[in-house]
This record gives sequence, C-alpha cells and structure tokens, in this order.
Amino acid sequence: MPLLEHAAPNEGASANLPVCVAALYKFVLFEDCTKIQKDLIELCHAHGVKGTLILAREGINGTIAGSDEAMGRVLSQIKQLPGCANIEVKFSRAQSRPFRRMKVRIKREIVTMGEPNIDPLVNAGHYVSPQDWNALISEPGVILIDTRNNYEVAVGSFAGAINPQTRAFREFPAWFRAERDRLLGEGTPPKVAMFCTGGIRCEKSTAFLAAEGLEEVYHLQGGILKYLETIPPEQSLWEGECFVFDQRVAVGHGLELGKHGLCYACRRPVSEVDRLSPLFEEGASCPACHSERTDEQRAGYRERHRQEKLAGERGDEHIGAVLASQHQQDSRG
Repeated sequence: MPLLEHAAPNEGASANLPVCVAALYKFVLFEDCTKIQKDLIELCHAHGVKGTLILAREGINGTIAGSDEAMGRVLSQIKQLPGCANIEVKFSRAQSRPFRRMKVRIKREIVTMGEPNIDPLVNAGHYVSPQDWNALISEPGVILIDTRNNYEVAVGSFAGAINPQTRAFREFPAWFRAERDRLLGEGTPPKVAMFCTGGIRCEKSTAFLAAEGLEEVYHLQGGILKYLETIPPEQSLWEGECFVFDQRVAVGHGLELGKHGLCYACRRPVSEVDRLSPLFEEGASCPACHSERTDEQRAGYRERHRQEKLAGERGDEHIGAVLASQHQQDSRG
C-alpha cells in the first residue's frame, strides 16, 4: 500500500482533518497525454479522488483531494510518469471534500499564457526557496510582482508587491510589455522576483521575462502555499490570506483555513467586511458583482442557491454546484 508522506502541516488545528488536499504541477515533456489521461481518470475514480488535473505536452497541473490512502495511490502513479519522480506537491487538510467531481483534461498549456514560444523547461528563471525569499525581496531595488489575478491579490499578498490587476493570467504578457520601460528604467535591469499560489504561474512568467531578454528573474519555489506552510508567522512578510481554487476559498499561515467566503454568483472571494455590505446577499450577490448583474440574474442565482442547499440536505450533488466548482478550477488561466 503506498504511503502518503508529509500530507499536512506539522502543527495547527487542521493537522487532524480527514481530507488530504494536494496541489501539484510539473513542467515536463509528455508524448502521449491521451494515455496518461485515461489511466489517471480510471485510478482517481476507483479510489474516490476528486478535483482537476490538466495535461499538456508541457506537463501536468492540478489540485486533487481524497483520503490519505487514496491520495497515496494516485500520487504514486503520478510520480511514475516520465520526468515526474521529483514532482513537488503542496499538501493541506480539509474537513470535507473541496471538489464535487474528478476531471482530467488535455489542453495546449497546463497554465494558459498564450505565448507559444515560452518553454519553462529551457528558459525558466531562478528558483528561490521559501527560506531565502525574505532576503531576496528585501534587497533594495528588487521589483516584486504578484502574477495572480486581481481578485486573488485582493485577499492577500507580499508587502510592497506590484499588482498587475489582470483578470486572467493570459493578460500578463501584454501588461509587462506595456509597463516594461516604467518598471525597469534605463541601464542595467534590476532583479525581478515573482510569485503565485503554487509556483506554476510565476515559473512560466520568469520564462517569459527571460525570453524578453531579462537575466535576473527569480520565482518563489512552491509558491505562496509552500511559503505559508514553511515560514513561521513571526518571520513572514505575507499580509492577509491566500486565495485557493476550491471550496476552502482561502488559507493562512500553516495552511489553516482562512476567514474568506465565496460569492456563489460571481465566484469571487468575500471578506468579513464584504458580508456586512448591503450589496451582499448569500448566494445572489456581493459588492464586487452587484453592479455587474441584473435583478433577473440575481433572482436566478437565488433559486440556484436554494436548490443547492436542498440538494445538500438530501446528500445529493446539484448540477449548479458541480459546474460552479469546475468554473472555479478553470478560472486561474
């Protein structure tokens, strides 16, 4: 029976929760994604593992959840894929399963940037461990960039980080090209340090900047999740919580469950302050989306939310909840 090692933070209230959640990615060349897809979906279904895995010629990316035994079997299989023996996995725990179904999808990219000539296997930036990250971003003149979407940055970020205010990762190249001169100035380009949730977007971003001619580009190995798991709160330069693409919504230091909820109308995070707003209505609207939706749309959201609650009370899965969960997984691109 495969063993699941390091499946939880060493300390904290979440350490004994029953569900193991694993976020993983690896840039590696796959020749036959269809065969890998078939094997993984069969294995995950057989052991009750749910979530989303994305396959492309450039590698694998995703987040899955299940029992420790089931996750051990699936992760053992993933580590046997070509080039994946040392795949980095970020573990956390949850009280209940954060995903409603299992999907293994084949795409052109494991994280969508839309730049066909970017190859992190050839031209990625320099890895920086969580233990060395504080020293790097504290150096005078270092440009620190958050490569995540704007609604993720609003939940938390590193102090002093630049927010590109992108709605999707594919907007990052255009943003950088438009801001390049202002960011880098004249003369020798400064060091650029970038980060994201699990490491995949900032790794691809450093490859993009390297292709644009920059040499001193760095990214946080393992992403924010590894930093929050590894660095004690008293030493941390992180402010706020980290948005995650599942029903936990956000996590804090030690990967403890955060205080943010989710707007079930627009799928954006909702803070405690947001919940006090007259524009917030459970299942129907939040301050971020109220002006974007019509009264008819909000009426539809209310009914969907009511049906989801009824399905939950019966122990069933409502199709609206399933589709919303899938949308949340897809939205990081």
